[in-house]
Amino acid sequence: MNINTSKILLVTAFTLALAACGSDGDTGPQGPPGPPGPAGEDAPVPTPTPITVVGGRLAQDFADATEAETNAFTPNSGDPLEFDPDEDDVRPGPPSVGADIPVTYFGPAPSSVNPNLIGPLQLLTAGTVDTESETATITLPLYEGRLASGGPRDGQRFWYVVTDTSDPENAEALGLNFSAKLAFTDVSEEGDSFNPNAVRRGFYDQNGTLIVNGGAVDFSPMRNVNAGSTNDDGTSNLLASLTFAPGAVGTGVDDADGFYSPLVKIENARGHIYNAPIVSFNTDEEDFAAYCDGISMEEMQEARSILHDKVVSICPGEDGEPGTVTLELTLGFSFGRPVLYLSTDASAEIASALEGAVYTPALGNIPVGRDDSLFSSVERIFGFTNGKTNQQAGEVNPQRQGFNSAILGEGGPLNVLGGIPTIATDYSPLWDLNLGEWTQEAVDNNYHSRMTEEFAILGMVERGFLTGPGGAPYGSTGIIINCPIVQRLL
Repeated sequence: MNINTSKILLVTAFTLALAACGSDGDTGPQGPPGPPGPAGEDAPVPTPTPITVVGGRLAQDFADATEAETNAFTPNSGDPLEFDPDEDDVRPGPPSVGADIPVTYFGPAPSSVNPNLIGPLQLLTAGTVDTESETATITLPLYEGRLASGGPRDGQRFWYVVTDTSDPENAEALGLNFSAKLAFTDVSEEGDSFNPNAVRRGFYDQNGTLIVNGGAVDFSPMRNVNAGSTNDDGTSNLLASLTFAPGAVGTGVDDADGFYSPLVKIENARGHIYNAPIVSFNTDEEDFAAYCDGISMEEMQEARSILHDKVVSICPGEDGEPGTVTLELTLGFSFGRPVLYLSTDASAEIASALEGAVYTPALGNIPVGRDDSLFSSVERIFGFTNGKTNQQAGEVNPQRQGFNSAILGEGGPLNVLGGIPTIATDYSPLWDLNLGEWTQEAVDNNYHSRMTEEFAILGMVERGFLTGPGGAPYGSTGIIINCPIVQRLL
């Protein structure tokens, strides 16, 4: 749509409203109809200046004044007339769009007064979020740990970040996410005795180093995701055509060094559970000091063999100060609001490969499907196999969503998260993946639009437009993804 067409449509809307209220009776002379355009082509757009409208002098004066005194006919930032096809359309537009004043005239976002109100809000405040770069990131403190497993890797150092805790006071003090549900992650193998198989044990020593009883991560594998098909028609599920390999693998419960889990129960921290994902294992400061300013393409393969796939840069501390690590974030939604989150670990290889996360079998020991019931430690995340994809190369479909679109290289899957802090009380960084497939009926009737809110999704399931993959009953896939929430964009 060009600017002239926009003017005609807007003025027509004003005219109809005024004509409905009455006019002075002078509709003006009626010109002859224009010639039809060639078959299959749009008729030429008439030049709208000077603008003459139906509805009498009052309507004409109103249209003239509107064009002269407002920006109603001038493209603003965010207007489709200036839409960059490569732009990410998930982020909210500025409040100045459609207004007669610049964004600087608007007051602060309500979220700056009350975090429960609308507006951008950083939730994981332990680090610095960058939303201006091409890829959103968070820079967090880098902590040192040591393995005390009694196995072959005993004594090896590792580096980790902290994102969530079951301790509300320390969450507030350190800028972490508080999650009451983390207290229920400490599950055990079946039997009469308690044998934890999802949460490691640890303590901090007098130097502040975290000593854990088990768990190692091998970062040497190269992450690989390849699709055997690009057919995204109808109910096609490209996930079924994938060959994949995660870029990092954590040890399991039968390993001589014990199982890896990002979850650690710290005995001398009142027994609270912390979400402490490992970003590098069996390395020293000099091994990653070269990546303080980022990782070049030439360095990528070597860096990925010792670092988490989400690492953008990593730098050891100086003069006794802790180091920092910058990690890539992922866009999604929670209750209609765009959000940024960090994917660090997953209980299934396919999810680990797709998310760039550590394959962590021990997370699979945590029960799923219980959502917000007693002793449930998970919250739901909603993904889609066959959401809409871009219709033309280089042009972003505003309804784009799902793993088919992500596999085709169009962007992230835009998953929908359940409760997060400030919106709900049931937040957990452990997300129980519910994977939906739009039915052929939904596709044929063009019902498969972008979804951004949990209960709207469940309504589509209830109406029969969403099922599990291949028409299976809708619900948990049994996959857990560790995705700490970082920021609300609205």
